[in-house]
Amino acid sequence: MRIKGDDIKRLIPQRYPFMMVDEFECCDDNSAVTALTVRHDNYFITYDGAMAETGLIEHIAQSCSALAGSKSTGGKAPVGMIVEVKNFQCQRRPSVGEQLETTVSFGFSFGNMTMAHGVTTIQGEAVAEVDLKIFVQE
Repeated sequence: MRIKGDDIKRLIPQRYPFMMVDEFECCDDNSAVTALTVRHDNYFITYDGAMAETGLIEHIAQSCSALAGSKSTGGKAPVGMIVEVKNFQCQRRPSVGEQLETTVSFGFSFGNMTMAHGVTTIQGEAVAEVDLKIFVQE
């Protein structure tokens, strides 16, 4: 399943100017690939024209949200909150015009808590990686 444009809004609760996913492709129940083209009006663009590290974390978190939304049966995107950020690595910050491709996967879940892992690349070059603990509201 490949989802683009405004259809992403059914997978994630975020809206402009905080939407950080342009495309979604579900791989299986526990992993997905997303994309984001970095634009000049992105909320996380800094004075030097590059995305802040926090924007990379938010993009990966929203990619996880899109995966959870694709599995949702209620027709409404679940609302999640980052509880913990671990092992964040940023090799470089993306610039305006570059397209991020992110692979996310869900690991262990207990109750409303899910462990997730995300890797972001630009044209095959790894730019960020992180482990997240996410709380999903019922």
